[in-house]
Amino acid sequence: MDLQTLWFVAVAVLWTGFLLLEGFDFGVAGLLPVLGREPADRKLMLRTIGPLWDGNEVWLVTAVGATFAAFPGWYATWLPAMYLPFVLVLVGLIVRAVAFEWRHSSHDERWDAAWTRVITTGSFIAAGGLGAALGATTLGLPVGEGGIRVGGAFSGWSWPALLGAVAVLAYSLVHGAVFLSMKTEGELRHRARAFAQRWAPLAALPLLGWAGLVWARYGGLPTGITLVVAAGAVVLTWARLAAGREGQAFTAWAVVLLASMATVFGAVFPVVLPSTIDPAFDVLVTGASVSDYTLTVMTWVAGFGLPVVLGYQAWTYWVFRKRLTAEPEHATVS
Repeated sequence: MDLQTLWFVAVAVLWTGFLLLEGFDFGVAGLLPVLGREPADRKLMLRTIGPLWDGNEVWLVTAVGATFAAFPGWYATWLPAMYLPFVLVLVGLIVRAVAFEWRHSSHDERWDAAWTRVITTGSFIAAGGLGAALGATTLGLPVGEGGIRVGGAFSGWSWPALLGAVAVLAYSLVHGAVFLSMKTEGELRHRARAFAQRWAPLAALPLLGWAGLVWARYGGLPTGITLVVAAGAVVLTWARLAAGREGQAFTAWAVVLLASMATVFGAVFPVVLPSTIDPAFDVLVTGASVSDYTLTVMTWVAGFGLPVVLGYQAWTYWVFRKRLTAEPEHATVS
């Protein structure tokens, strides 16, 4: 495998990793008005993601940084073309981070309710904006010669962007529900499992549709297999939820995303940004990457640093692996 291909795979893994890990954060926050019927329920829901949400966001920083460092041509075309969605992602992440901290600065019920709504709104905005950006970069943007966007600031807001936004939002909501059923006890656990079991087949459709469209345009047998795996994992998720095996259901639902994104990125390669104007203007891996020398240096740095980061995050998940109850505790979301 040449270095350009290696780093394309690395960038794809980073974006997928962010969707997988931050996805259940977004989902839990989005479900606060649905499953958080009482203040104690909402507090319990936020406690499940309290030690994890800020660490999960590191994947976004790393994904954007790796895209810029390895493929500046991709970065220079994609981010300006989808400037507004990326701004929405940043705004959503900022306001939800502030809300996580400020929510606990007062015990007033109205204050609590107001900042809870901010957490939910910020999560929806961030998830939708990220889905729109990823949907557009894999299904196409109005890009002309030299990677220059054609049209105004809203030219990137097309049906591929809408499909990506809906896919990420729908997947995240069920992802959050399955996570809650795996991490909580009592009535909240049962409500979360029932929600996930009811909506998982429907919520998977936009994601499978996105992957299916990319495969139909660019894919072959290997990515066709991953698409079938993604569809099969939806059925397995539903079956495991029906059997009350939340941990297995969470794993199966994760496979839905992993296989779907493997289909998307695997099928579109070596194109990193298709042009909806003319295929001759597609942004390719070969034309968008830095030199082999730079990629070699990056590979050595990542080889030393990445295991440390992954080990630390795995340790964090291991420490906070146990189920939580609604019993009064001193833990706060931080």
